[in-house]
Amino acid sequence: MIMQDQSAAETFLKAACQDDAHDVSIITTHISRLFLAGKLAFKLKRAVRLPYLDFSTPALRLVACQRELDLNRRTAPQLYRAVRRITRQPDGSLVFEGTGELVDSVVEMRRFDQAALFDGMAMRGLLTGRMIDDLAHQIAQFHAHASIKRGDGIKTMQGVLDINRRALQETGLVAPERLAEVTQQFAAAMDQHAELLDRRGRAGMIRHCHGDLTLRNICLFNDVPTLFDCLEFDDDLATIDVLYDVAFLIMDLLHRGLAHHANRLFNRYCDESGESEGLPLLGFFIGVRAAVRAHVSAAQARELAGAPAQAIFEEARAYLRLAMAMLEAQMPQLVAVGGRSGSGKSTLAAQCAAAVGLPPGARILSSDRLRKQMFGVSPEQKLVREAYEPAVSERVYRAQREQARAALRGGTSVIVDAVFDRPEDRAALAALAREAGVAFHGFWLEAPLGTLEARIEGRRHDPSDATLAVLHQQMTRDPGELTWQRINAGADIAAMAEQVLALL
Repeated sequence: MIMQDQSAAETFLKAACQDDAHDVSIITTHISRLFLAGKLAFKLKRAVRLPYLDFSTPALRLVACQRELDLNRRTAPQLYRAVRRITRQPDGSLVFEGTGELVDSVVEMRRFDQAALFDGMAMRGLLTGRMIDDLAHQIAQFHAHASIKRGDGIKTMQGVLDINRRALQETGLVAPERLAEVTQQFAAAMDQHAELLDRRGRAGMIRHCHGDLTLRNICLFNDVPTLFDCLEFDDDLATIDVLYDVAFLIMDLLHRGLAHHANRLFNRYCDESGESEGLPLLGFFIGVRAAVRAHVSAAQARELAGAPAQAIFEEARAYLRLAMAMLEAQMPQLVAVGGRSGSGKSTLAAQCAAAVGLPPGARILSSDRLRKQMFGVSPEQKLVREAYEPAVSERVYRAQREQARAALRGGTSVIVDAVFDRPEDRAALAALAREAGVAFHGFWLEAPLGTLEARIEGRRHDPSDATLAVLHQQMTRDPGELTWQRINAGADIAAMAEQVLALL
């Protein structure tokens, strides 16, 4: 609900932005208006009161602006410059930082190219795997340093569910006779995960996070994915499980049909952060996040009319469908991809993972990445020869199985990726699947030696340290009886993935 006329402040900001070289652009969201011109941007809080925020007075908006500046400087200090107070002069005119009555406040920002926003880049097909990897790194680093707020994990999520219920009712997105059923489904899912939610709260996984981590709040600034526009109006809503924070972004990618990017972000974030215990919560978290976007979109639609309102309301319904789909149960499965170096194991795993299990898909456990983590180096940093001694490799394979076991128990499908040229390692995976009570599928990739050699020589920015000498040594070893499904790894990756997914 709009509580105050801000037209005078808006007219003032248009004039403040205006110069001879640039027109003023205005971007409106459900809680803010941005005035853009030249190198500056002014962000004005709209005078609204909603179930989850109150910007109804100038004083409240000033506090919110200061909080926005302070909190966003954690991730984007280069973008957030200052808070500017708009005050009224004795003659009735408005100025910045005067001594008269406070009329409004704005956050002054350094303007960036709107074409660098991740939501627009996603719609234009410009997001790359490398960008997703860098983004996962930025998020994991931010979460690692975010202030810890140990607390009750159930209480934290119950507050979100209560807001969702009220907002879904108020916007009319869910019919009254259906609202009780939707509410019950979310409550049942939370009850299922209650113990884990609280355990993570006690372990310090509840932190003061971004809180509104969607594609529209990420930009590419100086070639670095930069998080901005965090949730500043309610510390409680932003003090959440770190996995719930990143779930918003995964949900956004899924909603936009970017399942492969969603799976890649999920896997790179887990690789970077070491996240494993929280995987059973991810589907629930994504569902809750989708419900949040559903009622926010429905609220936006109510402010419009005609075709624009209908389009946004249909998007709200799509968010709600995704929310409910994420609460469905599905039996996980274990998939193994083996073969000699250069056969395309990691590429095939990444190509298939989004379609294995519930969204965002399978957790990929790569022996190359696990080995680098074990030695505390980045995926692309070369390891010394001693890191590939048989005893070390046995530790890597054992860690891979342990992490797979934990993920499967939590309901997450897993793809393990390694050479697997020893019969005992392949047998151990089959035994793991039997122990977990899940289906197991093993695939052995084969290609001519020349193809394998060419791929190894052409690698750039790759976690694998395999050389031609390593490949030639592998070729001398007898892998024993191979019962796994043989795949022609000389084929196009899309054809390989299609064959594997058909067999799954």
